[in-house]
Formats: sequence, structure tokens, C-alpha cells
Amino acid sequence: MASEDDSASQGSWQAALVDDGKNTIASQLVERLREAIVSGQLEAGAKINLLRARDIFSVSLSPLREALARLIPDGLVTFEDNRGYRVAPVSVSNLREITRLREEFETLALRQAIASAPPEWEGDVMRALHRLNTAERNAADPATLERWEALHRDFHLTLLAGCGMPLLLGFCRTLLNLNDRYRRSFLVRSSGDRNVTTEHSEIAQGAVARDADFACGRLREHIHRTGSNLAVHLADRIAP
Repeated sequence: MASEDDSASQGSWQAALVDDGKNTIASQLVERLREAIVSGQLEAGAKINLLRARDIFSVSLSPLREALARLIPDGLVTFEDNRGYRVAPVSVSNLREITRLREEFETLALRQAIASAPPEWEGDVMRALHRLNTAERNAADPATLERWEALHRDFHLTLLAGCGMPLLLGFCRTLLNLNDRYRRSFLVRSSGDRNVTTEHSEIAQGAVARDADFACGRLREHIHRTGSNLAVHLADRIAP
């Protein structure tokens, strides 16, 4: 599935789907395929072989096409007439655009959350921070990387959750997915930036103190710095 000729990489995302009565097969497929793309198990630009994917997931083509169509607005899958579905390509320019949009949207959401979120939000933020800061991140152990990435995503979304603006939160989730694709696909050998823990702590502390200028300033700097560092790191590996 990674390409027309190569067999698909083995991974937990290929496990058989089960109708649990809560999520449709198509919804489960969306999450499995999103994870495979974001983690790099499906290579950027690769053609998605529908027949092979159908066999992997033991589903019919109808829910598979539905799942892929739902990933197109997220920027993870592309479709062209007579050419079919492909994993969306990556580039430094795309990464820079994602970084810029994250700076704007996430700081907007955080500022609104600080202004209007209920007191319980403060506890949610600090719990998410604690889980993230105490999680192991060992480049030699992929399981720890996967768990850290999930907690990292949860921390950022918890910060923004109090904004009360569903459309804005949806944009932020999409941008996080797109950003995580670069982080996870190309930096699996890194155990992380030693400044990240401090930066996350400063953002969270400013947020629960309801200091919007401080928290949003730190969040913007955090997103910009990590995005810029990643762009430099990837400059000779992906398209401009």
C-alpha cells in the first residue's frame, strides 16, 4: 500500500477492523489511515492501492473510499481523476505554511480560552502537562515515542479546548495532524529538544494564571522555533 509495487509496512494500523457498535467501519478506517500517514508508515506521495488496502483491512471498497475522501479536507490525501488516491506530498514550504497558521490559530484559541474557560479547564491543562512531562521519550523505543506524541497532541488541544469555538478547534486539530506528520515521519531518531519541557511548562503556567499576553507569546515562540528548526533539519530531505 505504500506504493504500487511495494508491500505495505506492517503495523498496528493494519489490524482487522471490528464493528463495536459505536464507530462505523469508515470512521475506524479514517483513524487507522490518518495514523499510518501521520506516522510515515504510508510514504508521502505514494499511490494508495485500493485493492491492497481492501485486503489489508478486510473491508469493501465503499467504506474505504469514504474514509479516504474524509482525509482529503485534512490535507493528508489527494485525489485526481484517472489517477486515484495518493498520500499528500510534503515540502518545506508546506511545513512553513503550517507553522505560520498554527501560530495564528492556536494563539487566537488560547487567548479566548484564557478569557472564557471555566475553572475546571485550569486543572485539565495542568494534568495534561504533568502526563506529558513525566512520559518517557526514548528514540530507541518506538512505543515511548508514540505515547509521547499522543500526550503532546493532547496537551496542545487541552490548552485550546476552553475557547468555545468549534470551527477554530477543528482548524487547530487539522494543523496539528499536518504538523505531526513532519515531526513523526522524519524525526523518529531524535529523543526530543531539551527546551520543549520548559516551554510547555511556561505556556501552561501562564494559561492557568490567566496571563494571556505571556502564555500566547510563549506559545507563538514555541511553535515558531520548533517549526523553524524542523524546516532546517528537513531542508535537504524533502522538496523545497
